[in-house]
Amino acid sequence: QVQLVESGGGLVQAGDSLRLSCAASGRTYSTYAMGWFRQAPGKEREFLAGITMSGGSTYYTDSVKGRFTISREKAKNMVYLQMNNLKPEDTAVYYCAASPSGLTYSTFGSWGQGTQVTVSS
Repeated sequence: QVQLVESGGGLVQAGDSLRLSCAASGRTYSTYAMGWFRQAPGKEREFLAGITMSGGSTYYTDSVKGRFTISREKAKNMVYLQMNNLKPEDTAVYYCAASPSGLTYSTFGSWGQGTQVTVSS
């Protein structure tokens, strides 16, 4: 099992940038694929970005492609989400998650508590 703690959320203006961090603990962290998700009020949780165990491949949903970048530092047990050109519709609670097998939504079994991102227009 992997324990995850997100940080870095806050209130920003449209066009600003934020970097979210996710600190992972647990002996098997390095064997997990990692992902970032978000959930806006009244909406379902959605996948945003994923990175493979090796860090060699990344995947993004269309709405954030070109604006968000996922990365990981295995030596520090960290995963990041760099978010540029933020829009009001990016307002949501952002979650870090870990998957022992691939980047399919159903395989993400470990979740952080979430960090709020609010983008004002």
